[in-house]
Amino acid sequence: MSPFFVNPEQLPPDQREHGDIFAPKFNQDGLIFAITTEKATGQVLMAAYMSEQALQLTVETGIVHYFSRSRQKLWKKGETSGQTQQLVEMRTDCDQDVLLLSVVQKGLGAACHTGHKSCFYRKINQLDGKLKLENDTNGPLFDPKQIYKS
Repeated sequence: MSPFFVNPEQLPPDQREHGDIFAPKFNQDGLIFAITTEKATGQVLMAAYMSEQALQLTVETGIVHYFSRSRQKLWKKGETSGQTQQLVEMRTDCDQDVLLLSVVQKGLGAACHTGHKSCFYRKINQLDGKLKLENDTNGPLFDPKQIYKS
């Protein structure tokens, strides 16, 4: 663990749950789960993981960074698309193993790589005994094929 954060193993459970020391508990892969909401509306925009480096860069720069599990690398949100996230507030849960980020979504306002405002743009309905997905938005805010040309 970097000197930037306190190792959670060094804190008794009572201190971790009720104290004032930030000691994020990263999982066995060195990641911590983060839920990101829009400050103005409270809408959940996305959920992703952060590595220690991503968390440190987020705190230092005020621009949210994540860790891409599929690409196995640090990911500055919006680096390619321009849809960056400015950190407004960060919270942690009682165990300090989940983060809740409140952000101002920049660019066109799309947090999802599909171009939608939120990654949670589909709701699950049960129809005729089967689960179906229904898009409950007005569609994407940008065309991903134009943004991600690779």
